[in-house]
Amino acid sequence: MIKLGLTGSIGMGKSTVAAMFAAEGVPVFDADAEVHRLQGPGGQLVQAIEALFPGTTGPEGVDRARLSKAVLGDKDKLGALEELVHPAVGESRAAFLRHHKDAQLLLFDIPLLYEKRGPRGLDAVIVVSASAAQQRERVLARPGMSEEKFTQILARQMPDAEKRARADFVIDTGVALEETRAQVDALVTCLRVHDVQYCKQCAR
Repeated sequence: MIKLGLTGSIGMGKSTVAAMFAAEGVPVFDADAEVHRLQGPGGQLVQAIEALFPGTTGPEGVDRARLSKAVLGDKDKLGALEELVHPAVGESRAAFLRHHKDAQLLLFDIPLLYEKRGPRGLDAVIVVSASAAQQRERVLARPGMSEEKFTQILARQMPDAEKRARADFVIDTGVALEETRAQVDALVTCLRVHDVQYCKQCAR
């Protein structure tokens, strides 16, 4: 089994690339999607989050906009939230591994891979990347996004150039979708035919 980590800064197209891997038949563990599930209606973390941050939940689970406002810019509050979320996501990740124990390739979509957990337990890391101008345009087009929020998010993330330098593989998402898809296809094909070290050498 080859365990791949997928990461990239906000707005770089990580979700799109993860979907491309899934279309190639690679099981994908989406950390963000798991957080949504844990914080959704009846989710495991809803009561604990409400206790820490009163008024941030409702019938539909956690109100992510209210929760974001409650913790944004406050390291202590953000740390308290992470102490709740990370262990729960870790349990889900372990269950995913057990369920797909016979798979040749697994992909772990982890937004803050380098910033939080690092590449431990992974055989290779894939970084998605586009130009700063493309990133900015994509992010500011999102509902509820502002210049201030974008700046604060970027401040918590490792610079894109450093992520690319650390990566084993870089997928360019600043090109046409078909070109990005071709990059994913080539990488999946290589990993299925050769060992991961060979594919890393080819990527250099």
